[in-house]
Amino acid sequence: MHHPDPSRPGVLHLDLDAFFAAVEQRDKPSLRGRPVVVGGTGWRGVVATASYEARVFGIGSAMPTQQARRLCPNAAYLAGRFDAYRVVSDRVMELARELSPLVEPMSLDEAYVDLTVEHPTIDVEEVTAIAERFRARVRAATGLTVSVGVGASKLVAKIASDLRKPDALVVVPPAEQAAVLGPLAVRTLPGVGALTADRLTRSGIRTVADLAQADEAELVRTFGKAHGGGLLAFARGIDPRPVVSEREAKSVSAEETFATDLTDPRDLAERARRMADRVAARLAASGVSGRTVTIKVRRYDFTTLNRSRTLTRATSSAAEISARAAELLAGLDVADGVRLLGVGVSGLSEYSQTDLLADLQADDALAPDDALAPDDGPQPGLAAGDQEPAAATAGPGADPGAPPVTPGGSEQPYGPPAVAVGWRPGQDVVHAEHGPGWVQGSGVGRVTVRFEGPHTPVGRVRTFAEDDPDLAPAPPPVFAGEPDGGQP
Repeated sequence: MHHPDPSRPGVLHLDLDAFFAAVEQRDKPSLRGRPVVVGGTGWRGVVATASYEARVFGIGSAMPTQQARRLCPNAAYLAGRFDAYRVVSDRVMELARELSPLVEPMSLDEAYVDLTVEHPTIDVEEVTAIAERFRARVRAATGLTVSVGVGASKLVAKIASDLRKPDALVVVPPAEQAAVLGPLAVRTLPGVGALTADRLTRSGIRTVADLAQADEAELVRTFGKAHGGGLLAFARGIDPRPVVSEREAKSVSAEETFATDLTDPRDLAERARRMADRVAARLAASGVSGRTVTIKVRRYDFTTLNRSRTLTRATSSAAEISARAAELLAGLDVADGVRLLGVGVSGLSEYSQTDLLADLQADDALAPDDALAPDDGPQPGLAAGDQEPAAATAGPGADPGAPPVTPGGSEQPYGPPAVAVGWRPGQDVVHAEHGPGWVQGSGVGRVTVRFEGPHTPVGRVRTFAEDDPDLAPAPPPVFAGEPDGGQP
């Protein structure tokens, strides 16, 4: 395993600026320069990404869409187009892999690159030139801007990429690392959430420099060995984590948030079956199988429960996953209403062909370790209360087509949410007479479409019956970047 050289600024972190919203503004000329919010569009929706024009109103990732609409009612609220985002992400990651074989994607819009593999004696001047060329190529190939941070470690590179967003390059020479990190608030460091920051502040520790000078024994007494020691190491710029080309998946899951609370066990069981199908497809696509099936149920009062069952052998069978999920779901009282349901598989290992009988008859031999536990337990090395919010995926009843949402606007790696029924705001369409466009809105039997694309002027708006036979869904428009991706 290749570890970064702490004496060289050889780790690059790339972060596409306001990614989802930027793709929407690129493909929709009428939205350029306007506030755009991408995510769940229903009353229980959650913001995935807001354009910089929307952020000035205080809108941010993971905010309830209801709150965002109150802050900026005139913004464009779009459900999201996973296919379009995936195309752009794939192109950016291709460009990153031309810099180094060691590229670690963290999400669709974010990745680390270890440049020391190809440039073992890299210095500030060389890395600056490499990063500037990369940023120019991304803009030419995708029409988007990317913020880049470079440092001697993942920690420093990530922090650097956030310092001057959007559309910026920040290189932190190893000799200047302490000077750059020192004045920053402790919340800048990974693992410092609201509760940890509050406890540090009460101890007089407000900046990274304060934390770097703190007593390690006191930190360990307060936060535990792993968390306290980790905080001190990060504050001192110590981060030996290597850039790895593939991130090992811990689990594969699918979940849906419902527009209204569901109380019918048969309806919930059918939705769980469809989720199990999606999970099985993602397992197969990733070449893995898993031993533990989990369901996640968020009740009407927002209490959330996880129930899991471990099989005697790993599986990627949709029928088996569905059967185990149904058994777990049947053990819960749903009479008062369920607002979110999820199905997942963990304990992953390299895929082996599923028993041919598994799809016909699920194996009832189970290990006796069923568990009922609160949702979202502490992550290793983090104090309780500092966990990030759980990812939210809009389901077909509420926010169809919305991309999986993670804090910071980042996306889950296993594919799009459930296929939507009907017209979604932002959806790509084509009309037999008027050509390609996108849905501005729909309701009461009508759908409004603006006919424009990434290389057209602002387009005209037309309204049609929702069942107009000349109107059909369409793939994302093609962005015609420079043929060589901006290669100088």
